[in-house]
Amino acid sequence: MSPVIQGILTILIGVGGCVGYFYFSNLILDKVIFPAKGANAGRNINRANQVRPWLFLFPAMFALGLYLAYPVVGSFWRSLFDRSGANFIGFGNYIDLFSESGFRTAVFNNLLWVLFVPAAATFFGLLIAQLTDRLSWGNIAKSLIFMPMAISFVGASLIWKFVYSANPDIGIINAIRDSMGLAALDPLQVRFWNNFFLMFILVWIQTGFAMVILSAALRGIPEETVEAAIIDGANPFQVFFKIKVPQIMGTIVVVWTTITILTLKVFDIVYTMTGGNFGTHILPSYMMTFMFRDDGRATAVAFVIMILVLPVMIWNIRQARAEMR
Repeated sequence: MSPVIQGILTILIGVGGCVGYFYFSNLILDKVIFPAKGANAGRNINRANQVRPWLFLFPAMFALGLYLAYPVVGSFWRSLFDRSGANFIGFGNYIDLFSESGFRTAVFNNLLWVLFVPAAATFFGLLIAQLTDRLSWGNIAKSLIFMPMAISFVGASLIWKFVYSANPDIGIINAIRDSMGLAALDPLQVRFWNNFFLMFILVWIQTGFAMVILSAALRGIPEETVEAAIIDGANPFQVFFKIKVPQIMGTIVVVWTTITILTLKVFDIVYTMTGGNFGTHILPSYMMTFMFRDDGRATAVAFVIMILVLPVMIWNIRQARAEMR
């Protein structure tokens, strides 16, 4: 069947199904279950009005349960079995994980990513947003800085693989070292520091996102507060750090936590650049080492990642709700 016809049929069936569900469910509710007639008409109308919201919410709740809750519960249950999936071993996979040095290295590297990437991307995004707003060609500069957001993580990794190349004719770092008379090295094999070389790729990508959001927030600051501070004798640094930053702190926190969630889930950069070798494994890439040979261990790592992401997401949602009040 033609993809166009498939798309049209999917839309018709989906829309028609929703319309049919709401129409017939209302009809059954009002005519069969709680008919608005007889001595109990008033009570039935009230009961129908109490049930109706849940009737409308049911499709969304069912979809969330099927595509969100069920996979989480299923993954946790799968993590309690051995490699074959036939023998129940309880928390054996988790105990084995925490006893492995590779897992501890991945957790430590993930902490480095969470501490460095959101802070650096948010800082550079805020700095660029403030500086470009003062330039006549600021929009062009913002467009150039935002461009990495349009590149996939794999594509960005391949670009930076040339930057980090051990060949002085290609790699910028080794070109600088060569000009200083130093021997060439592969930056991605320098343990500990190679993690920061990988992190900078994500900072390069996410700085544009932070810049756009924070630039909009800075433009939303009332000019009266800035003018009042200038009249009181505040210098540009005081205006920025004591007047502007406190007023957009909520936006800064949202940007920070959004990048943090992305950082906890990043996988492509490490897998493309080093494959997790030379001490660069993070939890998602470490999970992939078990994906096709030990499903129980892989799902255990996936569940650990979910637990780490969950508090950040909850806090981010609460901050967003507080901003809306």
